[in-house]
Amino acid sequence: MAEKTSTRQDAARRTPLTSSHVGSRLWVLLAAAWLVPGAGHLWLGRRQKGVTFLLTLPIMFAIGLSLNGRLFPFHPPEPLVALAALATVGMGLLNMLARLSGMGAGDVTAVTWEYGNAFMIVAGLLNMLVVLDAFDIAEGRK
Repeated sequence: MAEKTSTRQDAARRTPLTSSHVGSRLWVLLAAAWLVPGAGHLWLGRRQKGVTFLLTLPIMFAIGLSLNGRLFPFHPPEPLVALAALATVGMGLLNMLARLSGMGAGDVTAVTWEYGNAFMIVAGLLNMLVVLDAFDIAEGRK
């Protein structure tokens, strides 16, 4: 009996979210997954993954800020600066809140500056991968 229940739950998890009447729900799911790391997985019933992402990615971003990392501005003439800015945008709401509160000015003279940048950039890129994973789950590919 318990085996049949778990099989039904697995089948429910694999059903695509992108049928014609729920296509807009997919966009809401993706926006939520981008704004709050792990929210997409929590929405799709993947609690363990969702909680893991919800805890680890913001902690990585906060460590980067505490190590005097910089939230780079969008400056297209300097391609690496623009790419770093796009990478940190991957953290969604946390990136917006940090920018609005004036955090992430960075201190080039700090010994930990490069480490802080690396933590924030990697956290943003990982969240982008988490959003893509939530998309694949919603599509029924995983």
